[in-house]
Amino acid sequence: MFDSLKETLGRFKDDVEAETDDPESGSDDVETDDPDGADAASEEATAEPASNAVDPEGDSIAERAKLFAAGQTKITAEELEEPLEQLEFALLEGDVEMSVARDIVEQLREELVGTTRAQVKTGEIVIQEAIGNALLDVIDVGGMEFDEEIAAREKPVTIIFTGVNGVGKTTTIAKLGRYLDDRGYDVVLANGDTYRAGANEQLQEHADALDLKLISHEQGGDPAAVIYDAVEYADANDVDVVLGDTAGRLHTADDLMAQLEKIERVVGPDMTIFADEAVAGQDATRRAKQFDDAAEIDGVVLTKADADSQGGAAISIAEVTGKPILFLGTGQGYDDLERFDPEIIVDRLTE
Repeated sequence: MFDSLKETLGRFKDDVEAETDDPESGSDDVETDDPDGADAASEEATAEPASNAVDPEGDSIAERAKLFAAGQTKITAEELEEPLEQLEFALLEGDVEMSVARDIVEQLREELVGTTRAQVKTGEIVIQEAIGNALLDVIDVGGMEFDEEIAAREKPVTIIFTGVNGVGKTTTIAKLGRYLDDRGYDVVLANGDTYRAGANEQLQEHADALDLKLISHEQGGDPAAVIYDAVEYADANDVDVVLGDTAGRLHTADDLMAQLEKIERVVGPDMTIFADEAVAGQDATRRAKQFDDAAEIDGVVLTKADADSQGGAAISIAEVTGKPILFLGTGQGYDDLERFDPEIIVDRLTE
């Protein structure tokens, strides 16, 4: 995952480095070949300025001389304009939602223009640091540390999963069941997907493979009642966590959204997690926003992350919903669930 974004960000850094290190573009820099010239600039920097003369960019001559004497130069808006435009297009190509791409570009512009860089420090290093900070600001949202959240909450902790059909939601529930079981928690599964033929059997197969208890009703039953019964079972049997599946509802179906709202009222889950495919790109971003509007989500799991070379969905969903990406599904096995660590992701993108 993120291979495409990493490549495009690498191209952006190269472009900016070429712009900021091009001798012709740095016409405001004083030539350094002449030692006497350098001494003169140094003397001018330390001497009391005779006037308040300024150059066309608004900096006083004395200020520019001082920067030169200190081995520094200012980054201008003009030299960043073209590479920032290229970055925006590159982010869009990597499935980053348009408004999010623009936010990242504007943040970089605000952070860089008018700042100084060492003349001996390459533009690549300056831009690489700035990109990392901008991306981290976007994807490090929500303030939730999943393991700490589970440990701190009163038991049983009830987590329900939402999302459209066929994105791997039920398999993700099984993976999280394994994840929690490995960390010493007792887990019960609940099948609130009561309308899909074969849903009970599918989740029962996972429960059997993981040696977990499944609570289910007959097909066509009330999803809220199923999850409520699972919570009652967990409370009576000292089970730590309830993981509840829901119908793979289409975000345009008002009756199905009403079911989700009923689960919220009847069960009062501690956490609602939205699951979608990383490969869905901007479609996943739009669905996440619509599900969050219908019944507030607390976090996101992106499935099939191992098949997504773009990575834009993760960045866009975090920015658009303001909710954290909690896990990435990286394969078909029960252990193929990777914690989403924003700092690690940014390191991968900017290394």
